[in-house]
Amino acid sequence: MRKIGLMGGAFDPPHYGHLLIAEQAREECQLDEVWFMPTKIPPHKTSSNLCKDEQRIEMVKRAIETNANYMLSLVEFERIGPSYTIDTIKVLKNKYPEIDFYFIIGGDMIEYLPKWKDIDELLTLIAFIGVKRPGHNCAFVYSDKVKIINAPQLEISSSEIRERLQKGRSIRYLLPESVIEYIKEQGIYGQS
Repeated sequence: MRKIGLMGGAFDPPHYGHLLIAEQAREECQLDEVWFMPTKIPPHKTSSNLCKDEQRIEMVKRAIETNANYMLSLVEFERIGPSYTIDTIKVLKNKYPEIDFYFIIGGDMIEYLPKWKDIDELLTLIAFIGVKRPGHNCAFVYSDKVKIINAPQLEISSSEIRERLQKGRSIRYLLPESVIEYIKEQGIYGQS
């Protein structure tokens, strides 16, 4: 069976931290590919907080275009309502019964797993890969059900990038140049 890693997120914007985590998980867990799934409506955010859907999709396309092992999945844009992982996984399992899926999360998200919708059922459908992060203890309720891996640490966040742009600060080396160019072309985050 093919092994596919899933990277979910708002990707507002995608950055090198996302790409590095995906690559480390792909290599260490011998995944065939990693699919990046921009979230249509993150359950914990309102859509009005995000830039336009088509802009986030284009930024992900540009961020992953140089890695043949990375793919874009728009499965969460094919549904209506909040993008709960359990619903996404059920769709993917029905559509691709020949694939084993692994959901890749940062170590900081492991402690929030008990709050995920239908987490007990979700854990029967897929495996989780957790990437260690400094300052976050990976020993929580479901930590025995998460394969923990190490990765070089890049403390980059999308919110920090947006904040830097709003203050007119440099974002060079935080995300791919092709994404930076698109942000400027589109005037995203107040850039022109």
